[in-house]
Amino acid sequence: MGMKIAYFDCFAGISGDMILGALIHLGVPGDFIEENVRNMPLEAFDLEISTAARMGIHGRQVEVVVADRDKPARNYQDIRSLVDNSPLPDTVKGLSLKIFGRLAEVEASIHNCPKESVHFHELGGVDAIVDIVGAALGVEWLGIGKISASEIPVGKGFVSCQHGRLPVPAPATLALLDGVPVYGTGVSNELVTPTGAAILTTLSQDFGPMPKMLIREIGYGVGARDLKEMPNLLRVVLGEPDFACEADCVTVVETNIDDMNPEIFGFVMERLFEDGALDVVLIPVFMKKNRPGTMVQVICKETDRETVVRRILSETTATGVRHYRTGRSKLPRKVKEATTSYGKVRVKEVSGPTGRISVVPEYEDCKKIALEKNVPLKVVYETIVKETA
Repeated sequence: MGMKIAYFDCFAGISGDMILGALIHLGVPGDFIEENVRNMPLEAFDLEISTAARMGIHGRQVEVVVADRDKPARNYQDIRSLVDNSPLPDTVKGLSLKIFGRLAEVEASIHNCPKESVHFHELGGVDAIVDIVGAALGVEWLGIGKISASEIPVGKGFVSCQHGRLPVPAPATLALLDGVPVYGTGVSNELVTPTGAAILTTLSQDFGPMPKMLIREIGYGVGARDLKEMPNLLRVVLGEPDFACEADCVTVVETNIDDMNPEIFGFVMERLFEDGALDVVLIPVFMKKNRPGTMVQVICKETDRETVVRRILSETTATGVRHYRTGRSKLPRKVKEATTSYGKVRVKEVSGPTGRISVVPEYEDCKKIALEKNVPLKVVYETIVKETA
């Protein structure tokens, strides 16, 4: 199996234990997760894994059983040092801290306090730590290279927690889903938990239809409640890209401008790349009354759309923008370090549909060599391509 891709099909929502259940159903050993998390060290807990069914569909149900529920709430600083000082692999530490960091930012803004001192009540509990670190361990164990997810359904009503009764979706959940396509279901239950939302929005690079893929395995994570409206399951589909082509969805944001100082375009382009834009192009156009103008077209992730729109509307003379989602097909590529006569150079290896691999040297590395050695840039390119072919 080549590069593994995973699609999280969240037709009944998502929670930390459903994610763990689906990953374990896909083959991640429960013992592997339990032993690694126990090394952190945490208070006594048991990972109870069972086979359960919802509307006739079987999967794995996971429950984190904690001996002492009266432990004081941890703050973000405590959790960070707990993860940092653990013997977990660096990639797992990094991903776990990224998830907790997202949670801390959201909670800090809701409760109006500094990020470091955010107290996680339910979220600082052992079960949330097990869910988050367990999910990072599971993704690492399965060797998943890319994750995408469906649009997210949300419930309605109220949920009881440490702060009292909160509306569903909980404020933290809703804040974590900022920029993610969601839809209401009318189900009077909490379909998406803050832990589930934090894990998914950190892992997933894209939200929308299932990408073109060759399906290899399917895992079901069983939710705690038995819903009457739908089977309370999370389905994770594991596969590989079809026809050596990777498919995903991107968002295009564009606007036409005919009344701005042209010097500003370069500055705006730089800022858009800092905002997470995947590509920015400036296209000469003729507008109404035959006025020459410039179309600013930005390709970005859906989750970065609001930032990109805000940047264009605040930094240019545009008074409105268009945005739409579109499919994208890409040849698989990976960046690696190659040893050349100029020293170590980063190159991009692109796999073609016929299996041919072309090597594209990284521009910034080539530019640096050309300036240092006083060699024409095209000679640097040609030499690196020849030596790495």
